[in-house]
Parts: sequence; structure tokens; C-alpha cells
Amino acid sequence: MIFRKAVAVLIIFVFFLSGCATKSRTSSSVGPPLSSSLDEPEAIESVKVTPMIDVIIPVFDPGLPEDPSDYDDENIWPELRRAEANRFAYKLKEKLEATGRFGAIRVTPDSTATGDLYVLGRIEQSNGEEVEIEIEVIDISGEKWLDDSFEHEVSEAFHRDQRNTGLDPYDPVFEEAAEEIVAELDDYSTQELEELHYMADLRFGANFSESTFMQYMEEDYGVFSLVSKPSDQDPMLQRVKAIRVRDQLFVDGLQDNYAAFSQKMNESYLMWQEQSLFETQAERTASRKAIGEAVGGVLLIGLAVLSAVAGSRSNRTGSSAAGATGAIIGGMAGASLISSSFKTSEEAKVHRESLNELGQSVDMALAPQVIAFEKESVELTGDAKEQFTQWRSFLQKIYAAEQTPDVQI
Repeated sequence: MIFRKAVAVLIIFVFFLSGCATKSRTSSSVGPPLSSSLDEPEAIESVKVTPMIDVIIPVFDPGLPEDPSDYDDENIWPELRRAEANRFAYKLKEKLEATGRFGAIRVTPDSTATGDLYVLGRIEQSNGEEVEIEIEVIDISGEKWLDDSFEHEVSEAFHRDQRNTGLDPYDPVFEEAAEEIVAELDDYSTQELEELHYMADLRFGANFSESTFMQYMEEDYGVFSLVSKPSDQDPMLQRVKAIRVRDQLFVDGLQDNYAAFSQKMNESYLMWQEQSLFETQAERTASRKAIGEAVGGVLLIGLAVLSAVAGSRSNRTGSSAAGATGAIIGGMAGASLISSSFKTSEEAKVHRESLNELGQSVDMALAPQVIAFEKESVELTGDAKEQFTQWRSFLQKIYAAEQTPDVQI
């Protein structure tokens, strides 16, 4: 009896010690550790801080075939594609802005606007199912940073997922392009990027007075390099910078137009993308069916001919009759399938026309606007490119007025 009690006490004591050990191990896993238990601190990787360079994204090249007769063959509706050219440029602007790595990012009618970096795009394909864009990135000096194509294929599952309602299925292609441009940005030093800022001012000035500002630059096959710098207090440079601020404000105002344009077409365009995806797939299925039926018809007619030949060579009346019957039946069946293939091809044509008709209501025109500078004003009319051209002519007038001492900006 005593022995059993001793064993029981011993077991309880062992469990007590085990619990204490467990409690000790648990409590030591929280709170700041002792200095003796710490290893050497790891070096913190510094984040590279670069100047925020300004980006110009001209409206994309719509990628239309040179021969308008090819529009139908390539399932391209030209007005819709021109609208996409505006929308795609603005979509890329949004994705670049989301990276937080750039300064002002502006969509412009063409590449004559002034900035530090230019992102030139071309639409290679866009049918709701597949999208491909060609992107070329060039800085103000004329040096090429990037020349690559980006593509994305949209699945049916995207449109079936309710969480994607209102989202653009093309977004991944613009996100990928933006990431690649940021990767190229990291290859340039702070000094190189700062010089792009400076050269942008000089090249803007050379647009008004080439003799004054080209003395600070050299051009070699379209690539510019700095050879010297004017004083920051140089009156000509100060004048150009003041005019450039106004130019930037004008282009900033254009961003509202591009944003409104993209938003205006958003609902219809998202519907077109979804419908176009299914139309494209239906057309592909119909075309395959037409080819299969046509091939089947030709084979049956071929068999009918062989049957007729075999029957004519047979000396037996029964065989000859069977051959003739086989020829007639085979011929009828073949003609029926070929007729069906034509019908199926017509259905495919309807699908192609349906894709084109979806883009008929897109409106590219911008509203007229009047811009006033103190006692000077200009009315800009036409589309964005025409208004931008009129604006640059107005700036030439402002610069000429500045050369007269009695006239203030």
C-alpha cells in the first residue's frame, strides 16, 4: 500500500515538473529576446530614390490595315479601333500612375508634346478574346528604352465571374507593360534622369528658337546629348520655362477629356468585349464546321464518282445498277453537305458583321474650347489633335510677344 502511494506521488511530481517545463518554454517564446540571444543585425536594403520623370503617352496607333478592303477580312471596325487607340493610351496612363514611380503622366494627341519619357503604343490585335499591343519607350534624348509586345487572352470564365462585373478584361496587358517600363526605369541613375528633365526644357525651347537652344545640345542621327548648360537665370531659358508651364496646364486639361471619353465608352465597350469574345468563338466554331462539311461533301462526291466508274466497268447488270444508284445517292448527299457549308459560312459572315456593327456609335470629337491668357484668347475646335496643333501655334504667338519688351506674359 505504501509502495503504491509512493509511486502515485512520484508520478504526480513528474507531471508537475513536465508542466513547469512546458510553461517555461511557452513563456520564453514571447516578448523581446535577451541581447545575448541575438545574431548580428541584417543590413537593411536601401530603396533607390529616383527623380520623378514626366511621361507622355500619345494616343495609340490604331493598327489599321493600309487597304480599307482588309477591314472585314480582319474583323476590324475602324471607328471602334480609333476609339480604342484613345482608351488604350489612357488605360496605360492609369497603370503607370498606380506604380507611383513617375511624375506627371499625360495622354497627348501625338508625340510632339514635351516630356521626359515617351511611351508609344500600337494596337496589333483586339477582338474581345485576344489583345496585343506593341510598346516602344523612348526618352527625350532619343534613346530607346524598350521595344516589346504584350498580349493577353481573355477566358470565358472572366465574364461568368460576378466579381469581375465592371472590370476591363484587358487590364492584365496594361499592367504587364507598366511593370516592364518600371523595370527599365531602375536601370538609370539619378543623374541620367535629372538630365532628361533639363533636356526637356532645352528641346521645348528649340521648338521656338532653334538657334538659341541648340547651342547647348548635339544631335547625332536623332539622338540628342548635352554639351553645356545655360545659366539658370538665363532670360531666354526663364521665358521658355514660363511658357512650358502653360503648355503643361493645357495638356493637363486634356486629361479630363481623355478620362471622360474613356468613361463615356466604358459601359458599351465592356459589353462589346464580352459579346465580341463569344462572337469570335462562335465564328471560329462555324468556320470549322463549314470546312468539315465541305470536306465531307467533296469526299462523298468522290466516292460517288468512283462508284459510278466501278459500275460502268462491271459486266453484271446488278452491279451496274448498284453503281449508278451509289453515284446518285452519293452525289445528292455530297451536294447537300456543300449547300450546308455555304449556309454555315453565311452564318459565320453574320458573326463578323455583328462584331463590326458594335463599334458604329463611337464618337471621337471633342467639344470646342476657348482659352484666355489675360488679353489674349484662342478658340480651339476639332478633334484633340487639331486642337493641340492650334494650341501650339498660339504658343508661338505668345513667345513672339515675349520678345517685345513692352509686352508681358
